[in-house]
Amino acid sequence: MAQQRGNGGQGRRHGGGGGRGGGGRKPEPEPIRGVRDEARLSEELLKMNGASYGRYKSLKGDWDFGDFTLTVQRVQADPFAPPSRIRILRPDAGIPASAYTDPVRRRATADHLGRRARRLLRGSLLKIDTGGQEVIARSSCQVTEEGALDLRIGLDLPGHGRRIDGRSAERELCRTVPELVDDLDWDEIDQKEAEAFADSVADTVALRDSLDSRGLVAFVADGAVLPRRSGVSDEPMGGEAVVPFSSPESLRVSVDLPHRGTVTGMGVPEGITLIVGGGFHGKSTLLHALERGVYDHVPGDGRELVVTRADAVKIRAEEGRRVERVDVGPFVRNLPTGADTSDFCTENASGSTSQAANICEAVEAGSHTLLVDEDSTATNLMIRDERMQALVHGDREPLVPFIDLVRPLHREHRVSTVLVMGGSGDYFDVADQVIMLDSYHPHDVTERARALAHERTDARFALPRARVLDPGSVDDRTDRGRGKLKRRDMDVLVFGESDVDVRSVEQFVDPNQITGAGLALRALVRGRHLDGTRTLAEALDSLEEALAEQGVTLLGDDFGGDYVLPRRHEIAAVLNRLRTLRVAGQR
Repeated sequence: MAQQRGNGGQGRRHGGGGGRGGGGRKPEPEPIRGVRDEARLSEELLKMNGASYGRYKSLKGDWDFGDFTLTVQRVQADPFAPPSRIRILRPDAGIPASAYTDPVRRRATADHLGRRARRLLRGSLLKIDTGGQEVIARSSCQVTEEGALDLRIGLDLPGHGRRIDGRSAERELCRTVPELVDDLDWDEIDQKEAEAFADSVADTVALRDSLDSRGLVAFVADGAVLPRRSGVSDEPMGGEAVVPFSSPESLRVSVDLPHRGTVTGMGVPEGITLIVGGGFHGKSTLLHALERGVYDHVPGDGRELVVTRADAVKIRAEEGRRVERVDVGPFVRNLPTGADTSDFCTENASGSTSQAANICEAVEAGSHTLLVDEDSTATNLMIRDERMQALVHGDREPLVPFIDLVRPLHREHRVSTVLVMGGSGDYFDVADQVIMLDSYHPHDVTERARALAHERTDARFALPRARVLDPGSVDDRTDRGRGKLKRRDMDVLVFGESDVDVRSVEQFVDPNQITGAGLALRALVRGRHLDGTRTLAEALDSLEEALAEQGVTLLGDDFGGDYVLPRRHEIAAVLNRLRTLRVAGQR
């Protein structure tokens, strides 16, 4: 523990004057005036003990603790409301320049300190969001480009019924907070552990960045632990039952990393990769690891060196979703209604049309790697066998199956596909490599699959027309003109008057990314990235440039809650599922 502070609440005793609580609705109290330092905050909290809960609102604003500033940003209306929010800004936490001048190490350092803060706050009323196994930029803990430590923390301000528990509040704000800040000082932490954490993340990023030059879409390191502890835990499985990953020799590659040195593992080449095998042999476990490979993972996760290109998008059918003027022409043609499939709209998509729209939207947003699991797809969009084609002739079938388009997608547009397939061998005809999982061990069976393959005639895949969105249709205001943006449950974004169902957006790995995506929609409009002239892809490019320059707080510095940075692909997915969305035109 760092040395005690001389003028703060630590070790002091104050008289506990009680406040007067009145009934009925009262105006919010004026902020406390005059000196606003640690000693004054302690004094005011103890004086509030027993007062009406609304008196807490007088605490809003900055409080000077000497080496850091505590800002009470938002105060909950009553003890049962969502937590209050405080911010702790320490300009000098002793963090060395080597830990924050590089953006990757800065993100890793912030994540490491945030996780330490969570452990230190265990048992207190203060709660900090640190997520799960992924290392992602989040609002709750940041290290600035100047090396300052910036924490955003939730606090359930204590009360007895609707009366202030000033003594407990004083303990949390004037004792627990200063102790936390002291314990996050660089001289107080395990510096080797912090450096190793950042080294691990830096190696993951370097490995992912090397994929394109190597002609790979993914890499799975030898020794990686892919299975998770349970269906409700993303932590690695342990025990003797775990089978560490081991690459087939024909697909094994070596990569030199900045800190780990040379590592080996399975390189998944560009093109069409088929993952096959019997049930329960690990096919979906491998694909799930590749889905998460777009994110960096904490040391000890087992997937630190399982990486996928940053633009990889999981594709599935999503019956019932809305589709707004998407060019699904490559997949859908000759509709009985005569509708123009290059400008397709529906309020209630079928499984096949939703999957077609999901593919076209992913390509429109910039994805060059598609991840597909047969179990979550529309069968009639995936394949049409010879007998069905003989019975239902092509001129009566509006769907062009994915099997006919997956090769031209790669040949003409460099869009690769990794596909888990357990029930049909038709994709042997189009696969560049076939990996078979047998008791969790991967085997390269490409040559055996080719011996069973048949020649196919591919269709053409014309890139979907780009859409220009109407920014006026992306509005977080309610009918009363007030902004409304929040996450409900684990899979619904409330955005203005719309409830956006994101259950099928499988690469959200943190619930607060959903909130971050809502804030990104708001930032697209407020920052005029979405201006009625840019295409969707151009608007996302513009937002990404602003985020790279200003950081995650660009999304919601004034937002009273936690949020996590989403990828452009999840932002686009939420935008495409917004039922108020309108398209101004196509190019």
